[in-house]
Amino acid sequence: MGARIRLKKFGTKKRPYYRIVVMDNRAPRDGKTIEELGYYHPIEAEDKQIVFDADKVKTWIQNGATVTDTVRDILNKKNFSVK
Repeated sequence: MGARIRLKKFGTKKRPYYRIVVMDNRAPRDGKTIEELGYYHPIEAEDKQIVFDADKVKTWIQNGATVTDTVRDILNKKNFSVK
């Protein structure tokens, strides 16, 4: 099983809300999650858009979880470097 850190979509039409989660890479986008790491709310003010637990993200990456390109860009906005 390969774990992947990616987004899970919530919200309504034209009001998206995403959670940053760890999921099996074969699971559907809105399927069962292993762990929730934070959230991304693109409609909020700049300082409230991205919230995540950096320690949990580091732990999952060290344990072999891959990060999607979109989540990598979101984390890099908060100066959290992901390779």
